[in-house]
Amino acid sequence: MNKLTRYNDISTYTTKDGSYIKELMHPATHSSRQQSLAEATIPINTETVLHKHINSEELYHITDGKGLMTLGSSSFEVIRGDTICIPPNTAHKIKNIGTTELKILCCCAPAYSHKDTILI
Repeated sequence: MNKLTRYNDISTYTTKDGSYIKELMHPATHSSRQQSLAEATIPINTETVLHKHINSEELYHITDGKGLMTLGSSSFEVIRGDTICIPPNTAHKIKNIGTTELKILCCCAPAYSHKDTILI
């Protein structure tokens, strides 16, 4: 299993919530066992679909841009350097409200799974 990934070698795909993802580390193809790390890109004036993960806790770390985060019944602005903890079974989405792409590092434990993702 791969213990190293190279950013430029990773293909981008679209998740169920509509974000563009580069899977930086995932148990299905890499040496991580219990968590996944991905970079999500949200284009200008778009947002992800409201969703939740039944089992996974998720961390979002904003690496570029500005967004409007919806977490449960709360909404708040996020900018580069902010980190958000999303508990399991909590509805969430994020909208790009900036003038550049919104980039987010997403860490899930247990690892991200389409089956664990419920669209609302």
